[in-house]
Amino acid sequence: MKLGFFTMPIHPVGRNLTETLKEDRELALIADRLGFTEGYFGEHVTDAAETITNSLLFVAWLLNETKNIKLGTGTINLPSHHPAMVAGEVAMIDHMAEGRFIMGISPGGLLSDAEVFGNLDKDRTAMFVEAIDHILNIWAGEPPYNLKGQFWNITTERTHIPELGQGYIHKPYQNPHPPIVVTAVAPFSKGVSEAAARGWDPISANFLLPKWVKTHWPKYVEGCEKGGRRADPANWRVAKSIFVAEDMDTARRYATEPDSPYYFYYRSLATKLIKNGRANLFKSDQNAPDSSVTVESVVDQLVIWGTPEKVTDDLLAFREEVGDFGTLLYAGHDWADRGLAIRSMELMAEKVMPAVDSATVTATEAA
Repeated sequence: MKLGFFTMPIHPVGRNLTETLKEDRELALIADRLGFTEGYFGEHVTDAAETITNSLLFVAWLLNETKNIKLGTGTINLPSHHPAMVAGEVAMIDHMAEGRFIMGISPGGLLSDAEVFGNLDKDRTAMFVEAIDHILNIWAGEPPYNLKGQFWNITTERTHIPELGQGYIHKPYQNPHPPIVVTAVAPFSKGVSEAAARGWDPISANFLLPKWVKTHWPKYVEGCEKGGRRADPANWRVAKSIFVAEDMDTARRYATEPDSPYYFYYRSLATKLIKNGRANLFKSDQNAPDSSVTVESVVDQLVIWGTPEKVTDDLLAFREEVGDFGTLLYAGHDWADRGLAIRSMELMAEKVMPAVDSATVTATEAA
């Protein structure tokens, strides 16, 4: 199993923006040093807690300071961008990264972003599909472009000067384009099957109960069959909130107490999602009332914490429940204690993952 990271991020409102941006940058630099294979950054424009407003810009900031890790957008919220701009920017980033870029895309889930861009009452899923179709058609085609849609019409026919290159949008470094991934945030996600049919791969969100994460694999298989390709667990990425410490008391305090960054993260996220009608994500019984969802219950069900030995056991149990997957994405959280946060990443890479891999190989050989 490979190890990567995914950070939205969510920081306490009021923290200095310069500091949080440097903190999220350092997360990637440390991950690269520790051998994490890939890392993703979310983006939102209208949230004081989620402080990265453009994931492509953030990836660009990191390319020259990282060596091996692949960096991805997690995600480009396509309804908030013009498709031609995304096509041009992603092509440029992909050349800058020389193969170390992964393109994560989604319709976007933050309603205040939808409102500020005038999309609150529009069909954002339809916008998402049209946007990526335009982007892929731009990359596959040649100028002058003439793409028609419900939300965007893209043309350079009136201004094309072929001998000068005017009216041309560059193609990506990777052929035919960077790998495309989509986040899966719903039980039995139809989006997973639709994405898989188009050759894209899923990232299962860290705020889904394990029983709902498990539902993504059959949908992925369904989509791969539709698209005529083999469903390979190696292409399934699963995000998880994890904290590793040298002792149980420290781990319990930093991961579960009301003043901890993990508690803060899920209080913020669950409140937003419940207000948006998504309390089902946190309920094992879909018929249970929304009032049954508490921050304590969410943290208890979604955060894996403890010593390296306990975290190893809990991750193996999680994998046994949801099924085999290729990459575990360590969820980024605010560094309320910089030393403990960095040490958790070190223990994850140096002790937990080797133990998980060893146990997995042993179990496979025994079978």
